Amino acid sequence: RTPQIAGDGEVKLKDREKTTEWWAWDEKLTLEFNNSHPSVCAIEIARVEAPTIYLLGDSTVCDQPSEPYNSWGQMLTRFFKPGIAIANNAESGESLRSSLGAHRLDKVLSTMKPGDYLIIQYGHNDEKEKGEGIGAFTTYKADLKKFVAGARKRGGIPVLVTPVQRRTFDQQGKVTNSHGDYPEAVRQLAREENVPLIDLNVMSKTLYEAWGAEPSKRAFAPNDNTHHDNYGSYELAKCVVKGIRAGKIGLVKFLVT
Repeated sequence: RTPQIAGDGEVKLKDREKTTEWWAWDEKLTLEFNNSHPSVCAIEIARVEAPTIYLLGDSTVCDQPSEPYNSWGQMLTRFFKPGIAIANNAESGESLRSSLGAHRLDKVLSTMKPGDYLIIQYGHNDEKEKGEGIGAFTTYKADLKKFVAGARKRGGIPVLVTPVQRRTFDQQGKVTNSHGDYPEAVRQLAREENVPLIDLNVMSKTLYEAWGAEPSKRAFAPNDNTHHDNYGSYELAKCVVKGIRAGKIGLVKFLVT
């Protein structure tokens, strides 16, 4: 993958994408083997025309460059059979508007084939944007609609995901709403545009409350109530898969049983 967009333009990379995340944009295939005694006999690379699942979103979705940070987008590949590709184009700190400005959506659409999927989860950074007319049911919803329309124009299938909850508990052990109207704006657009919806906001709330305020800390990076570690992101990826199955989204046929 390179920043260049077929036809015209390029993705406006952040400084960290040129340094700590350079491997994501260097036109090479980077492989990492872990465990105490990794052993690889051979690797054969062959070009295939496989359906692709594209991901766009923020730091709770993107490929994190180093542990203990991880995301459900990184873990999602574990739940799919061979024969389908997952292209994670999410990036830390992104909102719908900044992703549009950086041409991240354009990059995805430039390689999208009919029948490919685009899974979209934003909200954590969108809610921080201030200004006249800016809000969940105005600019955020309008920008989200552009992502849906762009995918459909290319013959792709958009899937909307409500923003994952932050770890914010009240005195009664319930997770408080840290995203305001943004999750509901996603649900509303999904209904209006007949887009498959995965309500990760609700599922993550249920998950955190089942764990409890203190035990839930082990699912997050140290001293962080937003970003997850390997365990937390794995459990959230399971929630996304549960949403795919419950919504009978076409991706079901690619899931491992």
